[in-house]
Amino acid sequence: MTVENPMAYSFIMQDDIYLLNADKLQYTQPPETVTPSAVAEPEPQYTPGPAATVALPEPVNFKYLGGNKKGFLVITHYPEHDFMHDKHLAALESTLTRLGFIRDDIAIVNRVHYADTDFDILARFFAPKKLLILGKHAIPAKMEALELNKLKQSGTLTALLTFSFDEMMESVEHKKAFWEQMKQL
Repeated sequence: MTVENPMAYSFIMQDDIYLLNADKLQYTQPPETVTPSAVAEPEPQYTPGPAATVALPEPVNFKYLGGNKKGFLVITHYPEHDFMHDKHLAALESTLTRLGFIRDDIAIVNRVHYADTDFDILARFFAPKKLLILGKHAIPAKMEALELNKLKQSGTLTALLTFSFDEMMESVEHKKAFWEQMKQL
């Protein structure tokens, strides 16, 4: 409740009111009439000091092969190539074609170029639903452990750590293990 005249308190409240000396002066003098000012005072502007500037991390833009249309991320490790050895790429594409994928559906990233990049950054950029890691050297930094040739489901992501194509080219058993897991991925 707002009371314009302090003398009205004596009619509203039945109890005795005791005021301090400083407050008594306020109620004994007539209220000042304040004329509204036509010009409003400018609001203070906030200017950040040197400590307030925050360096934002540079957004990562990955160089990858494919179109990433179906959220299928393939991580490789080839120091001498941009993405993969041509023969290995042909073998991977042959396998993926049998599973109903084309190059436009996947994204192939060579981890050699992004050695310090965390898995979380890769996951935010590519938003994969399926993840294929070709060889133990291709495992991204700070990724939870995966068991070799065992599918791992984590939320909406299905991940598979398998042999590199160098290892598969040397062993028929490795090729069979790779194919069996790829059919489930």
